[in-house]
Amino acid sequence: MDASWLKQYMPRGLYGRAALILLLPVVAMQLVVAVVFIQRHFNDVTRQMTGTLVQELTLIAAQVEAAPDADSALAQTAEATATLGFDVTLPAEPMRGYLRYFYDLSGKTVFAELRRKLPAVQSVHLTESSRRVAVQMETLHGPMTLRFDRRKVSAANPHQLLVLMLVIGLVMSAIAFIYLRNQLRPITRLATAAEGFGKGRMVPYRPSGALEVRAAGNAFLDMRARIERQTQQRTLMLSGVSHDLRTPLTRLKLGLSMLDGGDTADKAELAHDLEEMEAMLDAFLDFARGEGVGDPEPTNPAELANLAVSKARRIGDVTLHLGAGTEETLVPLRPLAVERALGNLISNALRYAGRAAVTVDLTDRTLRFWVEDDGPGIPADKREEALRPFTRLDEARNQNKGSGVGLGLSIALDVARSHGGMLRLGQSADLGGLKVELVLPR
Repeated sequence: MDASWLKQYMPRGLYGRAALILLLPVVAMQLVVAVVFIQRHFNDVTRQMTGTLVQELTLIAAQVEAAPDADSALAQTAEATATLGFDVTLPAEPMRGYLRYFYDLSGKTVFAELRRKLPAVQSVHLTESSRRVAVQMETLHGPMTLRFDRRKVSAANPHQLLVLMLVIGLVMSAIAFIYLRNQLRPITRLATAAEGFGKGRMVPYRPSGALEVRAAGNAFLDMRARIERQTQQRTLMLSGVSHDLRTPLTRLKLGLSMLDGGDTADKAELAHDLEEMEAMLDAFLDFARGEGVGDPEPTNPAELANLAVSKARRIGDVTLHLGAGTEETLVPLRPLAVERALGNLISNALRYAGRAAVTVDLTDRTLRFWVEDDGPGIPADKREEALRPFTRLDEARNQNKGSGVGLGLSIALDVARSHGGMLRLGQSADLGGLKVELVLPR
């Protein structure tokens, strides 16, 4: 049987599921105990006690019927009623119906037994007092009402047992949940540290809790330290290579500028090649810095986008569209990393297209930047490949405005992931080219 429909009603959080696991057996146990105990014990006991009551009422009714009048009946039954604990009124005001409180579970059994075994009973009231019962019977001398202790027909009210079970169940569940929360807290701390590290934040964390949770925490710390070392090594390696290559590049540029004579076109081509090599080195450094450093800080997304667009307008036609609330709201970001990502996306758009458009949109949960162009775009089956480092899809996009090293989208993807967001590629509905969407959580 497919139980997938049940998942939508289940708690999603760890505390909710733990509470469900804790409370479900307690509630089930109480229901089973209540049904079995009340149905079997209380009902059986009530039937036996009501049967004894029927015999006593039959005896009193026979003595009343044998008396010539009501006064004689009261006199002849005085000794028996006193011994049996009855308060007799004869004749009595007529009573109507069988009345009980809604929580009086044994009252139904009392009514059923009296109706079945003693047809002369006209009415039974269990509501005059929680400790008294009033039974009215029809006699030759008029209605006779007998009042007696409730304990003659049933044990103590079963609802008291239910209330006691409920109170004890709640108290024990609360105590168990306090202890369970102490066991779940190390798991939530581990999840918080892992989520923070996924967004580029170093959340202080020390393993605690059960042995299994400590083992997972130590494994996480080892993994975090290993990733940090690899990131530092990558940064140092690319920085060192870029630094070492800048020195001969600088000498080449200086030597080229000091050359006299020669073909001016050749010199311009060499200068262009040197500028292109320098741009490649800058791209390597940007990729090495990819995720950025430091914690996010409150940043105005409109100002950030306007700064990136202003720099990009030096090399092409770029327009900026700001959504509602983007100029007044501050969002926690790493501004340098996000600006670098936007700059790469815009420069990519201008390299392979004639014009680009940048849009900033803010919702309750996300901040979205998307860059559209009027170029050839990227086929849907190659968009995942385009996000890989050093990937260039030359057949998909022209290179009228220079070539790249295939790191622009990778850098933007690193920045998105460091903020806990994503980078999506699609088709621009307005311009017809590529649409790159940078989605960051708020």
